[in-house]
Amino acid sequence: MNGDNGTSTQAPQMRALLFTDLCDSLILVERIGDAAAAELFQEHDRLVLALQQQWNGHQIDRSDGLFLLFERPVDALGFALDYHAGLRALGRSLEHPIRARAGLHVGEVILWDNSAEAIALGSKPVEVEGLAKPMAARLMQLARPGQILVSATAESMVRRAGVALRDKNNALKWTSFGRWRFKGVAQPMDVFGVMSSDMPSSGRPRATSKAVRDLPFWRQPTAMVAEATLAIALLVGAWMMTRSQPAIAFAERDWVVLSDVTNQTGEPIFDDSLRQAMLLGLEQSKYVNVLSDGKVRESLELARDPVDAVLDRSRAVDVAVREGARAVLVPKVIPRRGGYEVQIALIDPGKDVVIQTYTATASGTGNAVEAVDKVIGELRAGLGESVAGLQRSMPLPSASTASLRALRSYALAETALGERRFNDARNLYQTALEIDPAFALAYIGLAKSFARTADRSSAREQLEKALALKGRLPHREQLYLKGWQAELEPGGWPVEQWRVLAGVYPDFYAGPSNTSWYLIQDNRFQEAEPFARAASVPQDYLRIYPMVHLARIQLARNQFHEAQNTLQQARTLRRDGIDDTQVDVLVGLRRYAEARRLVERMGKGEDALQDLMHLRAKVLLAADQGDCDAMRSAVREDAAKPGLVDYQVHQKLVHATVETLCGGANKGTLSAIATQLIPLLKERDHPNIADRSLQLLALVYLAQRQGQHPLADTLLRDNAALLERQRSPVVAKWQRIVTSNALLIDGKADAAVEMLQPLLDGAEPVQAHVVLLQARRAQQDGAGVLQEQQWLATHRGQAIAEVAAIQVWQPLNAHDVATWSVPVKATGMQ
Repeated sequence: MNGDNGTSTQAPQMRALLFTDLCDSLILVERIGDAAAAELFQEHDRLVLALQQQWNGHQIDRSDGLFLLFERPVDALGFALDYHAGLRALGRSLEHPIRARAGLHVGEVILWDNSAEAIALGSKPVEVEGLAKPMAARLMQLARPGQILVSATAESMVRRAGVALRDKNNALKWTSFGRWRFKGVAQPMDVFGVMSSDMPSSGRPRATSKAVRDLPFWRQPTAMVAEATLAIALLVGAWMMTRSQPAIAFAERDWVVLSDVTNQTGEPIFDDSLRQAMLLGLEQSKYVNVLSDGKVRESLELARDPVDAVLDRSRAVDVAVREGARAVLVPKVIPRRGGYEVQIALIDPGKDVVIQTYTATASGTGNAVEAVDKVIGELRAGLGESVAGLQRSMPLPSASTASLRALRSYALAETALGERRFNDARNLYQTALEIDPAFALAYIGLAKSFARTADRSSAREQLEKALALKGRLPHREQLYLKGWQAELEPGGWPVEQWRVLAGVYPDFYAGPSNTSWYLIQDNRFQEAEPFARAASVPQDYLRIYPMVHLARIQLARNQFHEAQNTLQQARTLRRDGIDDTQVDVLVGLRRYAEARRLVERMGKGEDALQDLMHLRAKVLLAADQGDCDAMRSAVREDAAKPGLVDYQVHQKLVHATVETLCGGANKGTLSAIATQLIPLLKERDHPNIADRSLQLLALVYLAQRQGQHPLADTLLRDNAALLERQRSPVVAKWQRIVTSNALLIDGKADAAVEMLQPLLDGAEPVQAHVVLLQARRAQQDGAGVLQEQQWLATHRGQAIAEVAAIQVWQPLNAHDVATWSVPVKATGMQ
C-alpha cells in the first residue's frame, strides 16, 4: 500500500474489474515506426476515453494495458467488446492487426483516494485492493490475443443482464473453458470466453505460472506418467535413429571464417561475386556469424601475414584458430558438363579436416546465385539452424541480385568503402545499379559512402531509393535501413531504431555501437555502457569506435584512470595513435603538460572536422585552467577554413565562446553568426537541421551570457516552431535551459527554477545546473547555491565528456565547473 494515503472507503464494495493488455506493442512500434506509432496511440487513447464515457468506466491504471472499474458487469463487457472492435478498425487503417487480451471478474474491492502529495509524487489518484484484483489480472494473462475471458461470477451476472446489450447480446457466443486453479486461491474457478459474431476465433486459453487447468485425475500428469514416459522413450529412440546429425559441434551465434572462392572455371565473373553472394546469404542468419573481412585483415596483420594474398584454406584455418572461430567455410566453383557446380567445404579448424561438403548445380551464370542460395541453406541446416530460422530468410536473388556481374561490382565497392576509397566505391556501386537497378543493397552502400564524407543530403537521397525497394532487403538490412532513415531524416532521433537492431542482431555491431553513441549524446551514460561494451569485442573490426564511446562514458562518471586504460587499448587499433578523446581524459586527470604535448602532436588535419577537433582540444585545455591568454592564442592561431557551412558556423561559435569567457565580447561576432545561420535554419528538410538547431541554441545561450538579450530573445522567438519540431531530446533540453535562463534574466528566478526541475533526472546537461545556480543566487537561497556548487564539483568528468553538437558547450562547462564549484569531500573523483 501507498505510505501516503488519503481517505479510504474502508467497507468493501462490489465492482466489475476489467484488465486489458495490448499485445506485441513493441513489435508494432518497430514495424510501423515511431511517428506512425505516436499517431496510433493517440487514436487509441481517444478510443478508450470515448468508451469510458459510453460505458461509465473508471480508469484506475494504464501502461500497455488498462485497469478499469465498472458499477455494472454488463457495462464492463460492453466496453471490452467495443474496445476489441475499435482495435480491429485501427489495425485495418494501418494494414496491421492490433489485438488485446482482456479479463473480466466481479468481486469485492476496497477503494481509497491518495492524497494530493502522493499523487504529485507519481501515485495513482485511486487505489484498489482485494482478491478480486489479482483474479481479474490472472484471467487477462490467460487470454490469447483478441480474446475476452470472463469468470463464472461475472458470466452469470452478465447473462442475466444481457438485455442491456440489446443487439450485441443476440450475436454473442459463449464458450466454457472448464475449471482453472489460480495460484494462492483455494477454490477453482470456471472460466468462460465471450465473443461477438465479427470477432475471430482465438482458441483455448494457455496455462501460465499462476493459472492451470483443474483436470480430473485420469487426465492429470501423475496418472499418465508411465504411458507418457514409454511414448517419449519410443519417440526419442526413433528420432535418434533417423535424425540428421549436425555436421560439427556448433552453437547459436558461433563464428565462422569464409575463405576466398577457388574458381576452377577460369571465368572472371565468378571472382568476388560468389563469395559476396555467400556472405549475403550467411548474414541473413541469426544462428551463424561470419568473421568480417576487416577482422580477418586485422588478424593477418597481427600475424605478419600478407593481407593482400589469397585467403585460401590454410590461411583461413590459421585465422579461425587465432580468433576462436568454430568452423572454416571453403567455397569452390567447378565447371561441369552443361553448367557449374558450387561447393562449400565445412572445415574443423582444430583438426584441419573436411567435415562435410555441400553442393548445388547451376546450368549457367544466370542461375548461379540460386545455386549459392541452395548450398547456403543446406550448410545452415547442417550446422544445426532450425527450419524456422531458415524460413525467415529471403531467397538470395530477391535479397540481393540475380546478376553475378552486379554482385561482383558490389563486392569490389564494399572493399573500396572499407579502405576509404569513397570515389571508387561510388563508381562501383553505380556500376552494380546500372546492371540491376533494383539492387537495394547497392543504394545502401552509396548512402554509406556519402554519409562517411559528411554529405548527408546525398546520403539521404540514396537512402530514399533503397527505401523504395525495401521489400528486396533481408530483415537485418531492413532494420539497419530504419536506423539510417531515422538518422538522416530532418530532426530525426534514431536511438530506438538502433536499439531494436542491437536487440535482434546483437552480433551486428552497428546496432550496439550506434545505440551507445546516441545515448551518450543524450547524457544517458549508464544506459549506454552495456551497448558500448557489447560492440567493444575482438570480433568487431571497428571496435575502436565503441571503445572510445566506453572511454567517454567512464570519463563522464569521473573514472579517469579507467578511461585512460580503455583508450590505451584502443590506441593499438589506430595507426596514427592519437584520438582527441585522449586530450579530454588527460585534462580530466589535470595532466596538462601531457595534454599540451598531445595537442601539438595532433597538429592540423586533412579535413575540416579534424581541424575543428584540434581547435576544440586547445580551447578545452586552456578553459579548464582558466587561462584566457591561451584561449585567445588558440583562436588567433586558428587558420582552419572548414569547407562545409555547418563547420564554418561551429568554428565561429568556438571563437565566440572564448570571447564570452574572457571578457572580449564583440557584438558583431554573434550577429555575423546569426546572419550565416538563419538561412540554414530555413532549410527545414535538411538532414543537419537538428545539429543546426543546437547551433542556434548555443548562439542564444552565448548572447544571453554576453548580455545581448534582444538578439537572444529574437532568435528564440522566431525559431520556436522549428525547435518544437525536433525529436532530439538534446534539443528539447537545451531549449528548456535557454528559456529558463531568459526567465532568470527577466527577474523571474522562481519560474526559471520551476522550468528546470523536470530536466533533473541524471541526464541533464551541466549548464542546467549553472543556470540553476544563478537562479538560486537570485532567490538568495544559500543552501541551494551550495548544493549546485557541490553538484558541479562532483560532475567534472561529465563537464568534459558531453558531446552534443561537436562539444560546442565543452569549454563553457570546463570553465564554469572550475570557476563556480566548491571543494567537497568524497566526490568520487580520482
